[in-house]
Amino acid sequence: MNGGRGAGAALAGRIAQAAATLRRGGVIAYPTETFYGLGALASDGAAVARLVRAKGRPDDKPLPLLGADLAQLTRVAEFSPLARRLAAAFWPGPLTLVLPARPGLHAAITGGGATVGVRVTSSGVAAALAAAAGGALVATSANPSGGPPPTTAAGLDPVLRAHLDLVLDGGATPGGAPSTVVAVDDGRLTLLRPGAVPIEALLATAVEVGPE
Repeated sequence: MNGGRGAGAALAGRIAQAAATLRRGGVIAYPTETFYGLGALASDGAAVARLVRAKGRPDDKPLPLLGADLAQLTRVAEFSPLARRLAAAFWPGPLTLVLPARPGLHAAITGGGATVGVRVTSSGVAAALAAAAGGALVATSANPSGGPPPTTAAGLDPVLRAHLDLVLDGGATPGGAPSTVVAVDDGRLTLLRPGAVPIEALLATAVEVGPE
């Protein structure tokens, strides 16, 4: 049991160090509920720009965000009644809602558009990291653009790793299906990417809500 407590304390220390790195404008890799992700505070435009350069991501491809809870995400996205109902039903979990972005987000996050993809993570490590860092985090996969996403810290591409300020090793992640991505606009749902949450479950919840 002492070993378990010691391992937990060590992980908590690594999370605190990673959160401090983010608050200083750092770019990191960290485990999520599927794969390892690249992270920067969404509120730090310079860090977001560094992350995009490190990944080699096209400027017009938006960056998803994750948060520890709904409160963090209401600072970056506008939630309609339907979006709040979906969040209550499926978060924390692998559902990304594409919602109107609040002003001030870096253009790389929105892809130059007016929306942002957000989710409350079901990863305990990622949630603790976002909570300790104090805001929503970029949550794009930790691989060069077009490469395979890693499920372990050791699996990170070495060239990409050289551009990071820190790698938060939280053990192996499960991989699997990505989050389902849906746009919520004017009371309607549009499936943008199928994933772990069946669209039928989302539509059933939308019908329960009725017109906004």
